[in-house]
Amino acid sequence: MPAPVRPDPPTAPVARPDRAEATALARAAGGSGIVFAALFVVALVLVSQGPGLDAPDDAYTAFFTTGRDSLLVSVGLYVVPFTGIAFLWHMAATRTYLQVMAPRSWARIPHWLHLASGVLFVALLFAGTATAGGAALLTRFSSAAPPPPDVVRTLMTVGFTMVFVYGVRAAGMFMITTTTGLGRALPRPLAVVSYLAAAFLLVSTTFHPSVLLVFPGWVLVLSVLLLVRRPGREDGPTKEDQDEQ
Repeated sequence: MPAPVRPDPPTAPVARPDRAEATALARAAGGSGIVFAALFVVALVLVSQGPGLDAPDDAYTAFFTTGRDSLLVSVGLYVVPFTGIAFLWHMAATRTYLQVMAPRSWARIPHWLHLASGVLFVALLFAGTATAGGAALLTRFSSAAPPPPDVVRTLMTVGFTMVFVYGVRAAGMFMITTTTGLGRALPRPLAVVSYLAAAFLLVSTTFHPSVLLVFPGWVLVLSVLLLVRRPGREDGPTKEDQDEQ
């Protein structure tokens, strides 16, 4: 005699996000994002005070002997870590916000790409700025002779490669995964602009500092949106929610 078939237990109802928790997370993500954008611009302006790759040797000699520009670059190097810390806060708050608003998508691949691209961006930002501008600290904290201009150019090229070639692409991937995770919670025009800006970073081939302003500008817009707009679940239940019910 076949064993009786037991009916499946009733499926638990889909939990709705706690509005107070979502509001607190949105504020944390928005506030830390604004701090990151401001610190990033300050650090970029300060670190950019050094001579460029195509500057003559005399410009490098003056950079190490006069002291003013090297001091500004040194200050910028100390601002960069706080920039990265603010971004890590923003990333963590944003990820937690996404987990609260769309918990069933937490295990998807884009969420892990979101984490990897954010951490990689900070790592490349730290390594790139240290390599490109670290020579300025040599004259500030030691009595050693300034390095030859060719050596400084080589270090700057390596640092620029880390930031402009690899770092901006990690930032672009972060923009794509964040925009995808927020889904319909983002206004359609902002989502389109986000994807276009991310695509621009993915194919960018210039070392011009203005390219680096795209990412903090996007973070600033997203952060302001999180602060001024009441957070809520995406319009209507998702397909996953309907399948679970």
